[in-house]
Amino acid sequence: MSLDETSRKPHDRLAQWLASDMEGVNTLIRERMASEHAPRIPEVTAHLVEAGGKRLRPMLTLAAARLCGYDGPYHVHLAATVEFIHTATLLHDDVVDESAQRRGRPTANLLWDNKSSVLVGDYLFSRSFQLMVETGSIRVLDILANASATIAEGEVLQLTAARDLGTTEGTYHKVIRGKTAALFSAATEVGGVIAKAPEDQVRALFTYGDALGIAFQIVDDLLDYGGATQVIGKNVGDDFREGKLTLPVIKAVAKADAEERAFWKRVIEKLDQRDGDLEHALSLLARHGTLEETRSEALAWSRKAKDALKLLPPHELRDMLSDLADFVVARVS
Repeated sequence: MSLDETSRKPHDRLAQWLASDMEGVNTLIRERMASEHAPRIPEVTAHLVEAGGKRLRPMLTLAAARLCGYDGPYHVHLAATVEFIHTATLLHDDVVDESAQRRGRPTANLLWDNKSSVLVGDYLFSRSFQLMVETGSIRVLDILANASATIAEGEVLQLTAARDLGTTEGTYHKVIRGKTAALFSAATEVGGVIAKAPEDQVRALFTYGDALGIAFQIVDDLLDYGGATQVIGKNVGDDFREGKLTLPVIKAVAKADAEERAFWKRVIEKLDQRDGDLEHALSLLARHGTLEETRSEALAWSRKAKDALKLLPPHELRDMLSDLADFVVARVS
């Protein structure tokens, strides 16, 4: 392998290896997001789908299927399904979060309205189920239907736990397993299922996707307290300003004395934030070592993802997936 190949990001190498399959996925997405009677549907969908996202989740499905020796047509259907589910959740999330920017562009709810975003998201969920059914696999339908329910459950749990200092690490992990890891693990698991891989390999693919998704989200939350804006795609401290209880803060609250707890109550629960509060929050995270603890957790999940791959056959795709697990935590390692 050349120096150029080793230096490229693993998702770029995956995209090159899977280029033909991804072309089929993109064609299918464009076909299925069309609507004869409601032109706003493809307008809204195209704004997000064609905004330059990495398409990581559909690539995970394609890679898992190919790694397990699949050469049929339905991995493309499943990859498109995964991307439709992801896009639907983004449309709904931007409404819930009242977001104005996504992938560096104005959100659909800002350009159109909340009603359009919600309804087009619903349309994409429906389209995703049509694609699932076309595979003829009840097990695939079961996995992706469960993932869709888990994603919604995770979002509702996050909503009810928001700005509640009583939120535990256990609740946090339920939230991120729902809103992020559930689709990662479903994406990899269905790739193995459609390839009729042995059960131990299907379980390994599920474990890989689950651990990768958890590491991915923990790193995203950690970078909010120390990443460069161009790296994380949002401003440092956005989660703090919105009163989100992510893992570094949950750990700091658990270790807080009375004075520190009063500070967290004011800035998170009451959302009464003043000049210098972000800097003080960062000093408390540093004092209690919670950024380092959170970093260690992310690295442990990355290792778990890599360990799961050892049950899968040797393949350059397996190596790329292993490198991907390293890459998602490289920004904090």
